[in-house]
Amino acid sequence: MNEAPREQWGSRFGFVLAAVGSAVGLGNMWRFPYFAAENGGAAFVFLYIIMVALIGLPIMLAEFAIGRGSKKSPILALAHFGGNAWKPLGVLFVLGGFLILSYYAVIAGWTLRYAWNALSVGFGSDPAGFFGEVSTGGDAALWHLLFMAVTVLIVAGGIRAGIERSAIILMPLLALIVVGLAIFASTLPGAGAGYAFYLKADFSELLSLSVLTEATSQAFFSLSLGMGAMLTYSSYLSRDDNMPREAVIIAGSDFMIAFLAGLMVFPLIFALGLSDELSDSTIGALFISLPNAFGEMGAVGRPVGILFFVALLVGALTSAISLLEVVVSAIIDTWKWPRRKAALIMGALITMVGIPSALSIDFLGLVDQLAANLFLVVGAFSLSIFVGWVMPDPIGEVSKGAENIRWLPLWYAFIRYVVPPLLLFVLYFTVINTWNMVTGLIGG
Repeated sequence: MNEAPREQWGSRFGFVLAAVGSAVGLGNMWRFPYFAAENGGAAFVFLYIIMVALIGLPIMLAEFAIGRGSKKSPILALAHFGGNAWKPLGVLFVLGGFLILSYYAVIAGWTLRYAWNALSVGFGSDPAGFFGEVSTGGDAALWHLLFMAVTVLIVAGGIRAGIERSAIILMPLLALIVVGLAIFASTLPGAGAGYAFYLKADFSELLSLSVLTEATSQAFFSLSLGMGAMLTYSSYLSRDDNMPREAVIIAGSDFMIAFLAGLMVFPLIFALGLSDELSDSTIGALFISLPNAFGEMGAVGRPVGILFFVALLVGALTSAISLLEVVVSAIIDTWKWPRRKAALIMGALITMVGIPSALSIDFLGLVDQLAANLFLVVGAFSLSIFVGWVMPDPIGEVSKGAENIRWLPLWYAFIRYVVPPLLLFVLYFTVINTWNMVTGLIGG
């Protein structure tokens, strides 16, 4: 029986927007600005850019080379170039995407709930109490289910009619909202204090191993690396696409939205005198401090809050689509299921696995540490070894459609000699942090 031809992106523009959508998510809209503010401000931003250049871009190009070169999803792509012995790495990518989406959709469900609440009734006077009500239990499980249903619907539509079409609509909308809110925030009294908090330059933090680990983990999570998303998306590329150019555009767009998110958020908080609430947690600040700020703003707070949570929701949705596509693409390639069947069944399984995270924030945090930190670093490290030492002629694959790019040998040298030791260093501290979290939960 002849296999159906592999789907392809309708245009380069559609691929770039979908890939940027995969990269831009909750990690950009809040995690990056928060970590920057807490870990040296401009110094953290500088370190993040360095980590993207030293590790992020090389790993992204490595995923592109495997994906487009094999025209297959992660499991079969690695087997294509390295034999069946490398299939477990592909399984790790698929499992990572599965687990990350299981709890990511819970947080996205909170975002959907907040966007709906802002639109229907506005922001109440007790944001902490409201978050306590909607973050766990039946309410969280219901909105988690609704968010997953939307994600499944888009992925089931296919590459062009589902994923690409949604990216062409959603990503310009996201950029427009973020830029507009950042401009509005700059007009608020107290905006300068917010900028100072966000971008204060404490270069002593560059010597902190924990800050280095955070910056590297943020680079992986923000760019959707180490989980097979970029590998999967690039498997639908044509041979004449310029992958180095696309990688730079994707990484640059991802950083700009993350950076602008900080210029949007911190002036809002400081203008309303809510800076003392920032030290609680990333989740608490996002779902308690900011709703409190919108409530304090009076009549203008409601439309601003609606736009903010819509932007947050769009970022969460485009990232969730890529995570589900990793799993669905692997099932289509491995078991030859029709796309709709794969999307519906795997989406239902991911939703079920996410229920414990909807019932317990502590459990959600543990899965986040395992999947989004540990799995991603292990995956990226293994990928650098594979492309640097196993895959035949990766430079030749990356060069297709990108003639006269002289720095590709330097990229290859980085993948072989620079990226692996850096990732081993980060992996060591990630394992320690994961172990401390697990023992803390057991002891607690």
